[in-house]
This record gives sequence, structure tokens and C-alpha cells, in this order.
Amino acid sequence: MASSQDTELTPRESRVIGGLLGVHCGDSLGAPLEFMSHAQIARKYPRGLREMVAGGHFGWPAGGATDDTDMTRGVLLAYADAKPGDDVARLAGENFLKWLNGDWPGRKLGSYPKDIGGATSDGLEKYEHTRNPDRAGAGEGRAGNGSLMRCVPTGLFQTDPQKLITESERISKITHDDKRCIIACAAYNTMISKLVDGDSAVDAVAAGQEVAKRLEGSTSGQVYQSIELAKTLDLAAMAEKGPSPKLRGGCSGYVLASLSVAVAAVLDKRSLEDNLVDVVRIGKDTDTNGAIAGGLLGARDGEGAIPESWKDILQFGPEFRKVALSLLRSE
Repeated sequence: MASSQDTELTPRESRVIGGLLGVHCGDSLGAPLEFMSHAQIARKYPRGLREMVAGGHFGWPAGGATDDTDMTRGVLLAYADAKPGDDVARLAGENFLKWLNGDWPGRKLGSYPKDIGGATSDGLEKYEHTRNPDRAGAGEGRAGNGSLMRCVPTGLFQTDPQKLITESERISKITHDDKRCIIACAAYNTMISKLVDGDSAVDAVAAGQEVAKRLEGSTSGQVYQSIELAKTLDLAAMAEKGPSPKLRGGCSGYVLASLSVAVAAVLDKRSLEDNLVDVVRIGKDTDTNGAIAGGLLGARDGEGAIPESWKDILQFGPEFRKVALSLLRSE
């Protein structure tokens, strides 16, 4: 059922806002369960966690933003502030430094984020010296999901397909310059863009996989194969039994495992709510897996598919909606 706000939106606007809020919802739903195993979650929430609750290793408030949503906000505001000729990747990098140094809502200036990935920290330290997205990053071999979790604004607001790929790559490279991370962001954002345009999930995934094939040079590349793997995964079964043994690291932060789970979720025809609940039930990196899947599901189903009880308490929900509409209606 569409929300009362949804009636004011065009279908495209609803899908764009859905993509942003989907990231926030997945992040905030998964945050209190981060680092818990599938078995631990099953004991505490046998049917899955279906409401926003406080808690977790870092003591998150209900609906609170972790680093996933915070850094997504950094990219979103880069697009909002960009003027013709600006380097949006550099603007994103500067926003990441503000976040790193506590110049952020709800934070004390000079304070350090209470949750930050190792590659993100190392990459931002390098970026702080170079101020150049192309000369930053934690290096090859650091293939966590920390750039994929935040990349969705590019897919939502960059309508030129080649610029979408370039900006996805360069914003990733600020912290994650491993080729798997860079190409995963480009493929994911291509899917996001196609979903926002109204394409089916199957067609959007195919478009993202085609980008992976082009950037990797073959169908045997790791990003291409992670999308292929996603087509064989049963999300509901993993929610009941735990992560597939085919997923490297068991959903604990490897970029391509997170991509596979997210693609499996968007190909699952069930509701956004049921799919996000099941992504989180798998365990381990619950907030980031939820955020990445939530972006695709929100872009597929629109803002009206998000439960009001979730949307009402999102820390940055109103801001995300306002900024998105400002960007969309100034095009």
C-alpha cells in the first residue's frame, strides 16, 4: 500500500527516494544484530527482526545511522552541492573527512566515528594527504564492502551511463581501490539506475552484469560471477538455514558476498520488508548487507513499500527525502 506521502510523488521520484531510504532502513534494521551469527539471531528472533530496535555492539538508537548511512549521506550531499564542472568524487571525499573528524550531525567536533571499517580508515588517511580520489584507497587486496554500502546516490542521480560508471569507480577509490570493489560499485549503480527508470529487476541485473563483463573483460571475472551466483541463491532458505557455503566469508563483509546477497534479494519477488528481514537474518555484517540490499529493493519498489513504522524513526529520513526531491525537481 502506498504511503500518504507517496501520492505526491511521480513513480520515478518514489523509486529514487525508496533507494535512499532503503539503504537507511537496511542499515538501521541490521545495526543491533551486527556481528551476530545466524544461529544467535535465530534464537533471539526466530521469525526475524521486523521492527527498528536499539542496541547492538555499538549501542545504536532505534532508526539510527551507522557508518553505512553516514557515508551514503556524504555522497548524497556531494551531488546536492555539486556545481557544473565540480568533481563530485572530491566533494564526497571532503564530506567523508568531515564525518571522520566529527563535523557531523549528532557528533562532537574532533570525535571519531564509533564504527569505521579498516579499509575506510586507511583510505581516508591517505586521501587526507592527497586530496585526490585517484591517489587514495587502502590498496589491492582490501576487498570489503565499505564502498558498495555508500554508493547508491550515484545510481540515483547520475543519469549519464558513462559518467555513472566513472563516478562510481572514483568515489569507491577514495577508500576501496581494489578492482572488485570499484567494479562492484559500477555494476550495482547501473542496476539502481535501471530500476529507477522502471526496468524489471531481471533486466536491471542483466544491465549491471553487462557492465561487470565490460569492465572485467570477460564472463569469468569475479564481479560478473558473483552476480551469476546470486541467481542461484534462495534468500528465504538462507534466512532459515544460514548463509550459503558458496558465499565467501559467510556474509561477514566481503564485497562480492554482499553484492550476491543484494542481487538475490532484488530478484526475489517478495516484498521489500520480507526480503530485508531475511537479509538481516543471515547474520554477521547485518547492517551493511541490509543497506546494500535495501538500496536495490527500494529502487525496485519505491518509497511506498517501506513500512511506515520503519520510515518514521530513521535518523536522516526526512533529510534524505528533502535533498532527493530538491535534486530531482531541479533537473
